[in-house]
Amino acid sequence: MTEAHPLLRALPLATLMAWSLSTASAQAAPPLPTLDVNAYMGRWHQVALYPNRFQAQCLDSTTATYKLLDDGRVEVANRCRTKDGWDETVGVARPREGTVRQDGGRLLAPASLEVSFLPKALRWLGVGWGKYDVVHLSHGAPQSGWAVVSEPSKQYLWVLSRTPQLDEAQWTAVTAELQRMGFDLQRLKREAPPRG
Repeated sequence: MTEAHPLLRALPLATLMAWSLSTASAQAAPPLPTLDVNAYMGRWHQVALYPNRFQAQCLDSTTATYKLLDDGRVEVANRCRTKDGWDETVGVARPREGTVRQDGGRLLAPASLEVSFLPKALRWLGVGWGKYDVVHLSHGAPQSGWAVVSEPSKQYLWVLSRTPQLDEAQWTAVTAELQRMGFDLQRLKREAPPRG
């Protein structure tokens, strides 16, 4: 019997290693175990993101403002500056299936929502809902500090802050945390500073 060439013997091992590395980096960043919904409400400034088609018109000054509604859902008002002025879209977020409300509805366990910006009359169809997971809150957040928001496929990513910009120490902490969670820093785009 002829012995296989050393490269051919190594091929299955190399394939297995490449597959395990690719699946490790693609694994979802799990949502936080709980989210204090009331504390998360208010205005957040987008300081970084994975560029996406539905924000392509945004130049800077992107914000997301969350308001708790009487029925327990959350109004989401996204706003940004474009070349033609300001763009604003309002949608609604609700707990995702499998998410439990605790402590009288104040906590979500886990921190998983779904959001839709479809017209109200079309939301009942069950399409057009995007997954929204809060995967990290910095020390002091959500009242202050920054948050990382993504979804299970890691195709979308937003870094939000209670202030329009992060200082360099905060930015270093953000990138270290994103790297720890397996996000691709090459895709990350830092938001341009707001223009006066």
